[in-house]
Amino acid sequence: MEKKRENVVRGGEGPDGKRDCCIFIKEQMLITVENAQHLSWKGKKLLLEFLVGVKDSCQFLMRNPFLSGLLQTNDKVALKEITRQLQLENVVGDKVFGSFAENLAFLLEALRRGNRTSSCPVLFVLDEFDLFVHHKNQSLLYNLFDISQSAQTPVTVIGLTCRQDILELLEKRVKSRFSHRQIYLMNSFDFKEYIKIFKKQLSLPAEFPDEAFAQKWNNNVQHLSEDKTVRDVLQKLFQHTKDLRSLHLLLMLAVSAVTTHHPLPTAADLQEASRQHSSDSRANIVHGLSVLEICLIIAMKHLNEVYDGEPFNFQMVYNEFQKFIQRKAHSMYNFEKPVVMKLELVKPLERPSARAQREYLLMKLLLDSSQIMEALQVYPNCPTDVKQWAASSLSWL
Repeated sequence: MEKKRENVVRGGEGPDGKRDCCIFIKEQMLITVENAQHLSWKGKKLLLEFLVGVKDSCQFLMRNPFLSGLLQTNDKVALKEITRQLQLENVVGDKVFGSFAENLAFLLEALRRGNRTSSCPVLFVLDEFDLFVHHKNQSLLYNLFDISQSAQTPVTVIGLTCRQDILELLEKRVKSRFSHRQIYLMNSFDFKEYIKIFKKQLSLPAEFPDEAFAQKWNNNVQHLSEDKTVRDVLQKLFQHTKDLRSLHLLLMLAVSAVTTHHPLPTAADLQEASRQHSSDSRANIVHGLSVLEICLIIAMKHLNEVYDGEPFNFQMVYNEFQKFIQRKAHSMYNFEKPVVMKLELVKPLERPSARAQREYLLMKLLLDSSQIMEALQVYPNCPTDVKQWAASSLSWL
């Protein structure tokens, strides 16, 4: 077996370099035994489709089991899907597997049959690779990586993920069987090219039935691309992410404002689309809370500031809430603890047991201080003293 390599192909090398690297990986699988690969960032599936579609001089019929972490939520379901895609149902017959280990042992034995020259190469593709990492004991990953080092069956495992820290999530025994070959797919175009993409995506094609309207529409798009307000919106999105799916979503929101009475998109439409696109879903939840729940959120905010983000329990939150009530002496905010405990905008650090008291479970607030303050600015009819409490310094506690 060829000595393991540690190659990293980054976005600066261009699409041709990435494709050549993928073709090399495929050729190595066909003529020798390779280890697992890892693709991250944008364009993963497009590059993978190119890789699988390349015609080889080798006369092998390569099989490509495709698994998704969103669908195969545990190793047992993943093994059944692998068995189906490798067309091993007839081999299985009516055989009933008593355990996951027995099912896995059968599958691995089927893959090990034959030798390097007669066995059919198998390319395993694991989409949403980071979700497979969270399977129990990472058994599937360990065994797939392990069999890829076998000298009997040519096997390659390619994982697709958007997480750059994926290697840190692998167990030591799994990481030791990984080839450490990673391909980073990053968009390398600049803002001028981004504007060209914007115009191309928004323009109507030449074969559009109404030529007069298409001409009018495309002239408007050209005008928008030169408008300073529109460029500021695009610059903000470009600096946040170069992912073209975000641009498509922005354009979809802007175009959805087009009607028979408003036939052409305007700079104001793009501004509103940008506001909707960048809106904070968690902060929006605050707008639907009661004054009591707002007070509890503010109490959690102050606890985060005092204890530097350390987890807290509900009793601590309730005590801070009581301090505020005593200072202001407003009976309208004085609620009993069972009523107060109904709030659900926090995340427990561990699964609560039947014996544990809810008020002493450690929790973490799912909002940061800036989100809370922004939400309070637009909260309807928020009492003044509550806003002052939220904006108060640590010395006020």
